[in-house]
Amino acid sequence: MIIAVDGPTASGKGTIAKKLGEHFGVPHLDTGLLYRAVGRQVALNSGDPDDAADALAACDFADTLLEDEILRSEETGSMASRVSVHPDVRKALFERQRAFATQPGGAVLDGRDIGSIIAPDADVKLFITASVQERARRRWMEMTDRGIDVQLADVEIDIAARDARDIGRADAPLKAAADALVIDTTSFNREQAFETVLEAVQTALA
Repeated sequence: MIIAVDGPTASGKGTIAKKLGEHFGVPHLDTGLLYRAVGRQVALNSGDPDDAADALAACDFADTLLEDEILRSEETGSMASRVSVHPDVRKALFERQRAFATQPGGAVLDGRDIGSIIAPDADVKLFITASVQERARRRWMEMTDRGIDVQLADVEIDIAARDARDIGRADAPLKAAADALVIDTTSFNREQAFETVLEAVQTALA
């Protein structure tokens, strides 16, 4: 069983995917962490995330980098969005994601091109979304809770910019797969969002 969970930044797809993995007893991969690791490695290399060669060189990051909390920072998230536009970077990370998806027993993966590119054969494809304003509010609250001083308006600008990059890139743009279940979580809290998604997944699997 493969469950693909796609969606834009701060839509709640990561939390939902993790809980789906726990519910069905299968491993979960946040594929965005791979791109965040590449973005972070570019910074460690003093490279330019907008330079294709620098970004590709950073794909050779140590697995231990995936455990670094700095990958969760907004700065690294922005770097991830910038390196992900390079086709060679996406190609370099494809096999790692595909191997995870096709492991015995199944898996849940979340990202931006899981249902369309990484696992087009997934048993269930979800596209989790929410308004830019609501996603910015969620991210702002999360950052504020972590003691980060940031303005809501700046977070909204950053999320809108990431959306534009992710949707507009030529290779594997952010979009719902043709057969994906699109779920808008704008008006849901975390519990409501998961309950809605779980019901949709169970119906699809039945």
